[in-house]
Amino acid sequence: MRDDPEEGMLSWDETVFRDEHVFEIDYVPETFDHRETQLQSLKYALRPAVRGSRPLNTTVRGPPGTGKTTAVQKLFGELGAQSGVRTVRVNCQVDSTRYAVFSRIFEHIFEYEPPSSGISFKKLFGQITDRLVEEDEVLAVALDDVNYLFYENEASDTLYSLLRAHETHSGAKIGVIIVSSDLSLDVIDELDGRVQSVFRPEEVYFPVYDVEEIVGILRERARRGFREDVVGAPELDRVAELTADSGDLRVGIDLLRRAGLHAEMRASQSVELEDIEAAYDKSKYVHLSRVLRGLSDSERALVRVVAEYDGEQAGTVYDAFREETDLGYTRYSEITNKLDQLGVIEAEYTEIEGRGRSRSLSLSYDSEAVLDRL
Repeated sequence: MRDDPEEGMLSWDETVFRDEHVFEIDYVPETFDHRETQLQSLKYALRPAVRGSRPLNTTVRGPPGTGKTTAVQKLFGELGAQSGVRTVRVNCQVDSTRYAVFSRIFEHIFEYEPPSSGISFKKLFGQITDRLVEEDEVLAVALDDVNYLFYENEASDTLYSLLRAHETHSGAKIGVIIVSSDLSLDVIDELDGRVQSVFRPEEVYFPVYDVEEIVGILRERARRGFREDVVGAPELDRVAELTADSGDLRVGIDLLRRAGLHAEMRASQSVELEDIEAAYDKSKYVHLSRVLRGLSDSERALVRVVAEYDGEQAGTVYDAFREETDLGYTRYSEITNKLDQLGVIEAEYTEIEGRGRSRSLSLSYDSEAVLDRL
């Protein structure tokens, strides 16, 4: 028992963190381990841009939290420093239409946003390609979370415009990397035939990290993000164990940060197992929180209705949804399919006596966890 009850306690102006930004989702680490093969494959695809040629089109696939976005950001940072090369990463969860994607590309190239209305897609596209030709620049575009373009039926039009740019605008050189975390989505099969005929991508797969790799990555994040001796080996092992269970490295990174905040709330100079267990209740939903943030008002409305009518038939859910939003059945069906693909809800077909097959809708997560994050 300590003689001084204040020993090991934080004072008002102290923190357990050395650099809290290390635990942010968008942080690009200086060392990026266990992805050497994938980085080499991506470098191979992007290398032609340095010589003034179009990069090879590439698909990057893998479960959430396996380093896909970090790899693209890291290589784009290096490639963008080369003269004659432009790199643009588009978050398709935010920009999920063809016009929105090209508006983001325009913003990166011209360093200001295009007018929100009054400019046609053709003119927007023309200004982008004209600038590329004038400056003799190669453009590498990464469509991150491209699955969202598929959910909105915008993928084929978007890719068609990018892939055919050199035909409609002589001298335009654009290469495309598409990044998807939806393993059930067969990207090529879901594209229109006109796009399939020109889209022959290289393929790079990012597997789930194993426990040993997770421990190594989290140890390095903890070393950079926390002050010395804040997180011990048993605590780090527990974070790694919970991360491996989730299959998503982002859970572990978020868990470290939340555990640190929980320790500070106790005025403790170190993270204990109790901090980790308490923080995990929120960190385990990091993927859900990210998905829900990207939903539109009508999509959020359907999630709330499904939470209220959990397990009910699709027709019953639609009646309640229409009453709340005044939207028709076609849009309701589109939103249902999107939420099902995102893993927010489960739409299962069941046999109803006298009525044939019908879909029942239910949440994929605890309803309280979902409603708290809407």
